[in-house]
Amino acid sequence: MAHFVVMGVGRVGVMVAHALEDSGHTVAVIDQDDRAFRRLRRDFGGKKVTGVGFDRDVLRRAGIEEAYAFAAVSSGDNSNIIAARVARETFKVRRVVARIYDPNRAEFYQRLGIPTVAAVRWSADQALRRILPEQTITGDYREASGRLQLGELSLDDSWSGLHLEAIEEAAGVRVAFVTRFGEGVLPGPDTSYQRGDVVHAMMRTDEVEAVSRILSRPPSPDVLDLANSLRRDADGAAEDDGRQG
Repeated sequence: MAHFVVMGVGRVGVMVAHALEDSGHTVAVIDQDDRAFRRLRRDFGGKKVTGVGFDRDVLRRAGIEEAYAFAAVSSGDNSNIIAARVARETFKVRRVVARIYDPNRAEFYQRLGIPTVAAVRWSADQALRRILPEQTITGDYREASGRLQLGELSLDDSWSGLHLEAIEEAAGVRVAFVTRFGEGVLPGPDTSYQRGDVVHAMMRTDEVEAVSRILSRPPSPDVLDLANSLRRDADGAAEDDGRQG
């Protein structure tokens, strides 16, 4: 059982809070207007905290120091981003997600390492997919026999900068595409994982838990050696192309 903090008790915040509680987790919700808590069901057992969601004392009262994840889903873009940054940078909460209304800001927010979803594409399901521990790999597609599935990979930040081929080798998956700054990108021979990327990969259905376990930890020395080898090969190929040009 993990603890979650949800800022914003609107329609999406209520759905997220209820789903988390139904999954057996503890939840604290934050809203500036205590009347918002009336939207919660009568038997909601989570903590209700009135205050500004990016205020450190308010976050502490909500249990942010013990939180597994934080979701900022209020009606204000700036408040959501500030709160998400405070949760990540001050309280070291690794799994955060922020709702935004202006899709033009998505690239900037992604560069800050904050997973964001524009309101036009937002759903409570998208928030849960990024913060629930049991959904570290979410199946987007499963082929007819059920043996293979396409899913989002959740990687430890220490994989940042490593070649995707090294990630494939370590986890036994095949990367199909990467979502970077809100745009889908087909990986090339020199594509590396960047913090904030959402990596979509094909994998064997019966190996999902093993894949999740491998990628939730820092890469092993063997993987780092492979990544360095791939980097040297790529640099050598670039130098050869330069000489030929």
